[in-house]
Amino acid sequence: MHSAKPAPDSFEASQEMHPELVAKLIELLLAEMPRFTPDWRETATDYASQRRFLRGLMNVRPPAPLSAQFLESQNQLLRGEAEQRGVVEASTLHGSPLDSRLSLWQGDITQLEADAIVNAANSQMLGCFGWNHACIDNAIHSAAGLELRQECYEIMTQRGRPEPTGTATLTGGYCLPAKHVIHTVGPIIEDQPSQLQIRQLQSCYQQCLELAASHDLHSIGLCAISTGVFRFPKEQAAQIAVQTTREFLAKASQSSVERIVFVVFNDRDYQIYQRLLHR
Repeated sequence: MHSAKPAPDSFEASQEMHPELVAKLIELLLAEMPRFTPDWRETATDYASQRRFLRGLMNVRPPAPLSAQFLESQNQLLRGEAEQRGVVEASTLHGSPLDSRLSLWQGDITQLEADAIVNAANSQMLGCFGWNHACIDNAIHSAAGLELRQECYEIMTQRGRPEPTGTATLTGGYCLPAKHVIHTVGPIIEDQPSQLQIRQLQSCYQQCLELAASHDLHSIGLCAISTGVFRFPKEQAAQIAVQTTREFLAKASQSSVERIVFVVFNDRDYQIYQRLLHR
């Protein structure tokens, strides 16, 4: 199994690449959201602080059309950062003894080059609006760029309802190495998972895989759905993820999906999945 230790914050850890792009993007966003101008004036002048401020502004910006000027600068910045962080190709990862199509990788999911990566979204499905919040939803939207939020908004506006738990929706990947993002809403656990919530988590993985197959995708990176702020017990969630994935592969022998990567961020999750995938 391949393991790569993630940086504490891949945006903060980046070298000073494009200060002029960061300054320009902040200027454009402050023109839309002038209430943040006093915060900007108090922000430290070093590049890392400015980059964090830009990420925060992008996190809180509501969906709205984006100017060509903003998109050109944003895409140049984010794609340059993605190249600097490095890309991990899903097809190069070692397979599991259980099934050669299953892989485990510890790292930043926004570095994975695959046909799709899975985002653990909420029912609004617009990305995390928390300023520099340390969740996967925030990380994926921050690395993909604001076009991802806009596409999600257009989808949700057309549907006219929140995204149900256990379903999945495909969007573009934009500035990510992944071609697509599959968004799924996992169950929120208060105490212990109910039978309904167990079925909902199973459905998340099943729907993501079926959606990938229906779009003729060959590789997909799965995150540990619902195990963060949604509080699904990690061991139980991993067992559900591996079992559901193996059942999908067994039933869909002619599926286009050739590589499924379980992407984990911390050592504990890596150990859990490594044990399950070596049984």
